[in-house]
Amino acid sequence: MKATVIVLSITLILAGTLVLADDAPVVGPTEQILVPAGEFTMGRADSSDELVPHQVKLNAFRIDKHEVTNAQYHAFCVATDQKLPVFWGIDRFRCSPDYPDHPVIGVSQSEAAKYAEWVGRRLPTEAEWEYAARGGLESLSFDSGDVLNDEDANTKAAKLDGPVAVGTFQPNGYGLYDMVGNVREWVADYYAEDYFAQSPVDNPQGPEKTRWRVIKGGGWFSGKGCNMVHVRNALPGGWKDFNVGFRCARDAD
Repeated sequence: MKATVIVLSITLILAGTLVLADDAPVVGPTEQILVPAGEFTMGRADSSDELVPHQVKLNAFRIDKHEVTNAQYHAFCVATDQKLPVFWGIDRFRCSPDYPDHPVIGVSQSEAAKYAEWVGRRLPTEAEWEYAARGGLESLSFDSGDVLNDEDANTKAAKLDGPVAVGTFQPNGYGLYDMVGNVREWVADYYAEDYFAQSPVDNPQGPEKTRWRVIKGGGWFSGKGCNMVHVRNALPGGWKDFNVGFRCARDAD
């Protein structure tokens, strides 16, 4: 099902704000939170060898306060003639103009990266995402502690049966929403199972090119175990999923 779109005469990106033609709604990019430079233990000691704990040092960066929404991604599609998400118009997944504040789903990693570039940003690295998701807490399973109650996030246990509007649940310690729950998120890194064993300490960027791309976090269709902040999964870069969205990042300067 295709949505009716408005033909835009001018689209500019000025200082991170989208300026659309007079006959179109203005949909700006997400407010970003500054995450300070720091060091943390990435991974989890009592998990598989793939998640071997290791020290990571990161420069300061900014990351979207919430996941990119249907309205924001739709504005990108209209302005750039990008195809609409594969699930667009399907109310079952709350992916349509009727759900403007819900996270967009059904986009590939490369499509997410194109959106990020369009708003003058990029996808976060896996290390940046996990550091931000922890919200300043070390060695805990979730951004609020080692226990996640059903009402704390949009996971399968919450029984909300789909994505919900961004900002529905409480933010983490950095003021970021839905780093646990709602939808899983694409990051910039390629995936290799043994990467953590050889990852550099300073600002790791992921392994060399592979078929797979990392997704972080859990989501509305994921159990609590899959929503732990250290968990990593992978999908082919071209995959489009009803439980995967994204948020953007950029360097602090």
